[in-house]
Amino acid sequence: MGFFSFTQEIAIDLGTANSIIVYNDQIVVDEPSVVALDKRTDRLIAVGERARQMQGKENESIRTIRPLRDGVIADFYAAEMMIRGLIKMIPSKNRFFTPSLKMVVGIPSGSTEVEMRAVRDSSEHAGGREIYMIYEPMAAALGIGIDVEAPDGCMVVDIGGGTTDIAVISLGGTVVSSSIKMAGDKFDEAIVRYMRKKHNIMIGERSAEELKISIGTVFPRPQEVYMDVRGRNLVSGLPKTITVSSSELMEALEEPVSTIVEAVHSVLERTPPELAADISDRGIVMTGGGSLVYGLDKLLQQKTGINVLIADDAVSCVAVGTGKTLDNLDLLKGNTLSDGINYSY
Repeated sequence: MGFFSFTQEIAIDLGTANSIIVYNDQIVVDEPSVVALDKRTDRLIAVGERARQMQGKENESIRTIRPLRDGVIADFYAAEMMIRGLIKMIPSKNRFFTPSLKMVVGIPSGSTEVEMRAVRDSSEHAGGREIYMIYEPMAAALGIGIDVEAPDGCMVVDIGGGTTDIAVISLGGTVVSSSIKMAGDKFDEAIVRYMRKKHNIMIGERSAEELKISIGTVFPRPQEVYMDVRGRNLVSGLPKTITVSSSELMEALEEPVSTIVEAVHSVLERTPPELAADISDRGIVMTGGGSLVYGLDKLLQQKTGINVLIADDAVSCVAVGTGKTLDNLDLLKGNTLSDGINYSY
């Protein structure tokens, strides 16, 4: 019998860029973490993709908000509205008939007590009655299918929108970890800065994200690729279209990517020798949307000398793993994964 059969349980990967809900062992909601609110009444107008399409195009009565910044809740009310809106998106046949929900929420491994409290409070205000939190690298490892309770070391590098979480996991717990606020959003910001400095053109966050996804690269490509991007000329103030190459993107992303490589190196330096040997044998696994930037696995492999793999369905690994914890909630309450899940909240 699958979980959720008689209880109303959901797992949420509350991401800076995208939020995913797992219900009944399936991903039922996968939407951008954006809400649109009425400026005058604070009423929710749209959530997810509909709200994202409004970004940068708002009129005087609408404001769009990304409630999470750098992996943590930056706008409490908007986060609550977003979680409520996302829960309502669960297909009608799975709709809840009572407001009581049991939730497991994925959080960055470097979350402070205050940040965890913010997640808990937002989840409670959105209808949650029993809230559990699991650190994202642990959830990612579970989502990949790694036996986290085995006496073997594994390293997970989860590059999301707001944070990069790096963890060495063994015997059901985290041995060494690091969480840095350098991830997909900072890639976009670096591209915006580069375009302003190199081409004297201002582009929006959405255009920067499209460049990153389409031609972004951090390791030399066999063949150069190009993309047209439209922005505002900072001299004339008029719209202008320019052609950008992948090698330019590599230059733009050099600084944020080197920060991630350094953080991985730092965690490896602090890893006990026996576990370091396991990682050398088994390789490093990358998850999260940021890991899909072309060549990031190759660059990390070159810098560490360790084989680097990108997980299948890298974007949804944390959500799937968070959902799996609901299968084993009683086991988790026995502290088998006490390092991965927080029960004081």
